Amino acid sequence: MKLDLNIQPLESWIKAKSEPLLIAGPCSAETEEQLVATAHLLAKTGKVTALRAGIWKPRTRPGEFEGIGSIGLKWLSRAKEETGLPTAIEVATAKHVEEALKSGVDILWVGARSTVNPFTVQEIADALRGVDVPVMVKNPVNPDLSLWIGALERINGAGITKLAAIHRGFSYHEKTAFRNEPMWDMAIALKTHVPHLPIINDPSHICGNRELLGYVAQKALDLDMQGLMMESHIDPSVAWTDAKQQVTPAALADIIDRLTLRQPEVKGADLKDKLAELRSQIDKIDDIVFQKMGERMQIVEKIGNYKKENGITILQVNRWEEILNRRIPYAKALKLSPEFAEKLLELMHSESIRKQTEIMNEGQSGQAQEKLTHA
Repeated sequence: MKLDLNIQPLESWIKAKSEPLLIAGPCSAETEEQLVATAHLLAKTGKVTALRAGIWKPRTRPGEFEGIGSIGLKWLSRAKEETGLPTAIEVATAKHVEEALKSGVDILWVGARSTVNPFTVQEIADALRGVDVPVMVKNPVNPDLSLWIGALERINGAGITKLAAIHRGFSYHEKTAFRNEPMWDMAIALKTHVPHLPIINDPSHICGNRELLGYVAQKALDLDMQGLMMESHIDPSVAWTDAKQQVTPAALADIIDRLTLRQPEVKGADLKDKLAELRSQIDKIDDIVFQKMGERMQIVEKIGNYKKENGITILQVNRWEEILNRRIPYAKALKLSPEFAEKLLELMHSESIRKQTEIMNEGQSGQAQEKLTHA
């Protein structure tokens, strides 16, 4: 279902200095010299549109560096005055909002740890009511699309129309190459619900290391995200927070130079005709796939009835293992990724179990009610 949020186009409130739109700066404002020097180097690249910096840092455990606090807002103002770069910071309380606006911060964002709590988001929204300032909302730490959408709705409901989302990845129970799993499908789903909502990608927090930044940034642009937010420090080796995911301004410029920009729309009659032809082929194949899925489920129903008549359990682990062992190698031979094949098989298996469970339960509720009636 599409949501009707009142949102201004991204280009109406932030003018990209170059493509792609890039918001960059240190994870944390540590000292005035560090912040201002980094800002000058970022501005010198000609690629950075806005300067970001962590002023208040939500940390997992007490005793860790929680940001320099309000004094950093003065440093940010100096950096803006000297470089001309608009500024952006995270806010997590009404007091943060008040101080940031009083200091002339240009863009605010709601962090992942705040997005997960509707009470916190509402407090921020209430503090923003009546204010004309751009606000970006990061996805919640956990993969919950409703929380992300709800936070955007609360901010928009407060009258903020200069609104964007930030895709920074999600906590995941398994250890992977990423600090926060991208779960690209979540960002795609958000775009499906709110097509006119700008989405900015945050490769720094997704990666947790500088080696994968270029890969994630390219993937984000290929998925038609409208910009990037990346962490840059004058000397990452001595950074007080998230040193491994920060890069120098020069290294950041090199990453951006290596990115390939693609257009979201096809231009030219010949290209459109070819694309339409290929899409038509996909549509025909999809029709066949759904037809075969329907036929498969009809057989599943027959199996369910047979099991019910003969007192056979629904789940048979050996059969499931046999399916995986046979189908995964076959999928690889067809140049399908094993991960995709396994997810597809799990979906089909889950639906098969659901259908067979329905068959097993047919008539049982009626029998139970009849027993109660005659009790």
